[in-house]
Amino acid sequence: MRKRFTLLAALFFALFSTGRLAAQTSASATLVKASRLLDPRTGNVLSPAAVLIEDGKVKKVGSLAQVQRDVPTGVKTIDLGNAFLLPGLIDSHTHLLLDVVVPPEEESKRHENGNFVAPLLMAIVESPIKRAFLGAQMAREDLESGFTTVRNLGHSGIDGDTELRDAINAGRVPGPRILASARKLITRGEYVQNLNPALAESILKQEFLLIDGPESARQAVRQNVFQNVDVIKVSADESLTVPELAAAVEEAHRNHLKVAVHAIDKTAIQTAIDSGADSIEHGNEATDEQLKQMRDKGIFLDLRPTAYNHFLLKIMEPSVVLSPSWRSAHAIADTRHDQLYDQLVQRVLKSGAKFAAGTDMCWFWPGKTCGQATATTLLNLHAAGLSALYVIRAITTNAAEMLRWQDRVGAVEPGKFADLVAVAGDPIADITELERVRFVMKNGDVVRNDFASR
Repeated sequence: MRKRFTLLAALFFALFSTGRLAAQTSASATLVKASRLLDPRTGNVLSPAAVLIEDGKVKKVGSLAQVQRDVPTGVKTIDLGNAFLLPGLIDSHTHLLLDVVVPPEEESKRHENGNFVAPLLMAIVESPIKRAFLGAQMAREDLESGFTTVRNLGHSGIDGDTELRDAINAGRVPGPRILASARKLITRGEYVQNLNPALAESILKQEFLLIDGPESARQAVRQNVFQNVDVIKVSADESLTVPELAAAVEEAHRNHLKVAVHAIDKTAIQTAIDSGADSIEHGNEATDEQLKQMRDKGIFLDLRPTAYNHFLLKIMEPSVVLSPSWRSAHAIADTRHDQLYDQLVQRVLKSGAKFAAGTDMCWFWPGKTCGQATATTLLNLHAAGLSALYVIRAITTNAAEMLRWQDRVGAVEPGKFADLVAVAGDPIADITELERVRFVMKNGDVVRNDFASR
């Protein structure tokens, strides 16, 4: 009897354990069905499409008939009908803890860097807790608009973006996957000048790490390494030397970190190239020879189309009175800027240099969430001459490679995170569909599904 009871108990335990395991397997598995799925790398569209997700990652992609062979019993199914699926979007240059309200015209005239320096100073001296709440809001808004991964490049205080990243990873607040850079490395006087001498150092240290020679550049990188950053951000101007930036790059690479360099003019771009930077942010004045050097060295150009298409006017007009002279001067300047940017985009394509795209989003856009403003800004690349497919590549597969996360994000492929977005129409035919994302999934968890309410 005792042997029989032991056998029955073992059998019951085995059956119970198997049942529990099956329940866990089906509960952690999801099947997503849609009319179409875009592969940004090739431009191919799978129709109809099915994606099997297990434990937050893509297990299989294909037709429904192909995928169903591996679907466990009781799997959760999400049928998106005629929706068009894409990988989660990536903003490779953002500032989630800064929300600049452009000051009135007369106030701007009072400052050397009129539209930026006053709001930036306000952010620096505000409570870090207040900025943390702002960052959490902006992160949630980005995620809801389909941006499942972002790279935050400075302007977040000492530890704002690293702590926001960790809070999101721990599930405390919703938001995209963040690559954090902590404080930006700059030369003295590049962003903020003429501060109260008694407080200048303490104010600057809330936002920046100062470079004053190669050794200080190394020390600055080490301070950010201590903060457990994912990337190093350096702002290059004409006063930054190649030995200084090269020292920062060498120290970052020693710690297995990429270096993103803000460089707009030709001198700063050349400094970044000669120092071995991994990406050049902005790069507006890059020459054809510099683009060729970037191509040969594998340096990414992170296009930032924020100022395109009368951006400043659009964010100021709802809340700031603008004089006719201001409008006229900026209309002329904007037209010239857009023409040069159109030429830059074509020269980048011709050069074969690697490129991705980011928004530099740090501006308050009345009537739009951070995510909506991000999507609208990225579409400027299409107006500047990039095809819809190239725009999508710039914020998916290309961005993933630049971030060195091509094994995790950027495409809907087995082994990658289950980050999916869906729109109602074909974004290749109408790129503005990306402004109307209706389904978002991150790590296999549904963030929003507007299709379900139909």
